[in-house]
Amino acid sequence: MQRESFGSRLGFLLVSAGCAIGIGNVWRFPYITGKNGGGYFVLFYLVCLLLLGVPVMTMELAVGRGGRKSAVLAYKNLEKPGSKWHIHGWFCLAGCYLLMMYYTTVTGWMVNYFGKFLTGGFHAGMTGDEISGMFGTMLGSPGSMVIFTELVVVTGLIVCSFGLQKGLERVTKVMMICLLALIVVLAVHSLTLSGAAEGMKFYLLPSVDTIREHGLGSLITDAMNQAFFTLSLGIGAMEIFGSYMSDEQTLPGEAVRICILDTFVALMAGAIIFPACFTFGVAPGEGPALIFQTLPPLFVNMSGGRFWGTLFFLFMVFASFSTVLAVFENILAVCMDTFGISRKKAVLINGVLLALLSLPCVFGYNIWSDFHPILGKDVLDSEDFLVSNLLLPIGSLVYLLFCVTKWGWGFDKYLAEANKGSGLRFARWLKPYFQWVLPILIVIILLQGL
Repeated sequence: MQRESFGSRLGFLLVSAGCAIGIGNVWRFPYITGKNGGGYFVLFYLVCLLLLGVPVMTMELAVGRGGRKSAVLAYKNLEKPGSKWHIHGWFCLAGCYLLMMYYTTVTGWMVNYFGKFLTGGFHAGMTGDEISGMFGTMLGSPGSMVIFTELVVVTGLIVCSFGLQKGLERVTKVMMICLLALIVVLAVHSLTLSGAAEGMKFYLLPSVDTIREHGLGSLITDAMNQAFFTLSLGIGAMEIFGSYMSDEQTLPGEAVRICILDTFVALMAGAIIFPACFTFGVAPGEGPALIFQTLPPLFVNMSGGRFWGTLFFLFMVFASFSTVLAVFENILAVCMDTFGISRKKAVLINGVLLALLSLPCVFGYNIWSDFHPILGKDVLDSEDFLVSNLLLPIGSLVYLLFCVTKWGWGFDKYLAEANKGSGLRFARWLKPYFQWVLPILIVIILLQGL
């Protein structure tokens, strides 16, 4: 059966960027930036993205394009006879399932809040306690949570069932263009608020005081961590899109373009949130509750708040659902490649699996609220810990070592694949940096996460 491919280069870039752009950009990035005092943290984040994110992304894409299959078989096509690198492909599949076990639930929250703003569930005159209480009410309602979570699962699989070009590419292109337009409109609106100047000063103007307060080491390691996790590297989510790529463009050039789109969304999310925080007197480092408990009161109290709240959560739905589609495609591709089944059969099997696997996270906030499987964490945090703190950094380290060591694919073959086509190329003198510095940086991120 002929390998599917993207219909256009724009389709590849938007789908790949959609995979990277997710809750980490518009939920985690603002509160981590706020916690670290803005300014220098944003600068360090951009540097780390260039030095760490771009090289590792090219390696995952290179394995996909060089092997022309999903993770397991791509490794098998490239590894030396008798090698066992392909075992990591199964961990990639497990990581994708584990990520979707809670990501579909959080995407369901976004859909829920979008619906509440659209239909007037949030309205002027509500007290702060009433608004904050709606999040707890949602979590405590297993029936409602199941409906929204399974709606995300079913919708995602229906889109992917139409194939790469007619399903994933077509829908993601529309969503990403709408997402980029929405975030610009929301950012421009936020910049008209009374606290915009103060918020943007905190956000983007470097201050030595933040280094004194937080410590240079803490700022840099947090920036490395955010730059690394924002791109969803290490579980084959990017690798599958490399397998669908043409040979016309170099991988460093494409990786930079994906990172630029990803970073644009993260930076614009900050431009939406920090002016609002300083206008309404909310602490910018509010934490994970920022999106669901801190921002809704701001929308309710501002002029035209229902309209802006609806747009914001529509943007959040697009950001999270684009990642869901990308990871679903990876899961389906592994099943089709490895087991030789049709796309429709893969959709049906994984529809049942993902529908069931998403339930523990849903129930973790209500009927299983006493269940804390890892280090006293609830179900969602336990699943996120396994993905973010273990599978992503370890997986990225495996891709890196496979590409740059003589026991794997080897640096020369990786470099030839990465530089194939027209565009930005990696120089051969970068080899020591790839072989010695990058692994150390990833190990630091791994140890910090543990």
